[in-house]
Amino acid sequence: MINVAILGYGTVGSGVYKIINENNSHISRRAGDEVKVKYVLDLRDFPGDPVEKVLVHDVDIIMNDKDVDVVVEVMGGVEPAYTFVKRALESGKSACTSNKELVAKHGAELLGIAQEKSVNFFFEASVGGGIPIIRPLIECLTVDHIEEIQGIMNGTTNYILTKMEDEGADFDTVLKDAQDKGYAEKNPEADIEGFDACRKIAILASLAYEKQVDFEDIYTEGITKITTQDFDYMKKINASIKLLGIAGKADGKRYAIVAPFVVYKDNPLYNVKDVFNAILVKGDMLGDVMFYGKGAGSLPTASAVVSDVVDAVKRHGYTAKIHWSTEKRDIVDAGSIATQNFVRVSGDKAAISSKIEASFGQVEYIESDKSSGEVAFITKVLSGREYEKAAEGFDVISRIRVSK
Repeated sequence: MINVAILGYGTVGSGVYKIINENNSHISRRAGDEVKVKYVLDLRDFPGDPVEKVLVHDVDIIMNDKDVDVVVEVMGGVEPAYTFVKRALESGKSACTSNKELVAKHGAELLGIAQEKSVNFFFEASVGGGIPIIRPLIECLTVDHIEEIQGIMNGTTNYILTKMEDEGADFDTVLKDAQDKGYAEKNPEADIEGFDACRKIAILASLAYEKQVDFEDIYTEGITKITTQDFDYMKKINASIKLLGIAGKADGKRYAIVAPFVVYKDNPLYNVKDVFNAILVKGDMLGDVMFYGKGAGSLPTASAVVSDVVDAVKRHGYTAKIHWSTEKRDIVDAGSIATQNFVRVSGDKAAISSKIEASFGQVEYIESDKSSGEVAFITKVLSGREYEKAAEGFDVISRIRVSK
């Protein structure tokens, strides 16, 4: 018998409880032992809910019970999640989490504790929800050097950008629609400012490059400045705009960034719409592989968590080897990251084209309404610092980087 304790009975926690109970025979067969939820921790009461029979309000009951084998943390936030997971690992219990904030901040440390105690710390659901990406990255792509990871890692922002593109609606209108449908939180800052995607790309970069990439070091820009006019120009060049998290290497240096990018049709991410997520991994031997699916929601995310529980049961007594050192991996700043850029500046093309070309070099103009009072163009590849210098003296309406 494998006893599981779930910390948190919210959207994901209730999904984990439901899956383990409703698919119990299938899960137990795959795990090689009977899996049972012994405790669910939450401060609230749930009158009439079947969870009442296993509900506890004191975490010490779980931590002091030697019969609990696996702790599932689905509370969110760094504290008290970090304290609880650390205690669980130190007491010889494996831990599984969907908490990207926790993993991005303390993942390497918690993996080290798991190694010392011969237990496991798994976090498949922390990136991409129900999309399998962590395990493929650390187990299936082991012979490749990962050259780049780029992905749409936040379903809320992808939904907003899709609606703006397809329906011509403005940002504020679509954000309200996303909130009404439950795709966006009442306070959507973590999504629309890119913080959620930042933590996810930090986790993937840390795993791909085997050292700690601090999310605080990653340049992060959200989607609040994107307009329907930007999408009007995209239609003219057969492109779209996506909020991407990207990690890679150039000239021997590592970089990571979260920002809106122009994505052309030849990029597999171009067709990823609505609340779907997709992560494109480029290996030096395998080439491009893409992982696609719904990145959030109760059951998709809970499914990934329960898969980790099964894996922890199967590995009882030994620790899976996950290469992620606490040693810091330095990444270059945004000024060193080189891309093409989609730029809109105020002015008349006939009057300022020579100035544009003198500053930016050769550009590709995108035709606009002659009465628009602006000029739109695609630059050559420029580093962030080169772009900033070239843009001096212009009234820049919009600047969006261009994906490779």
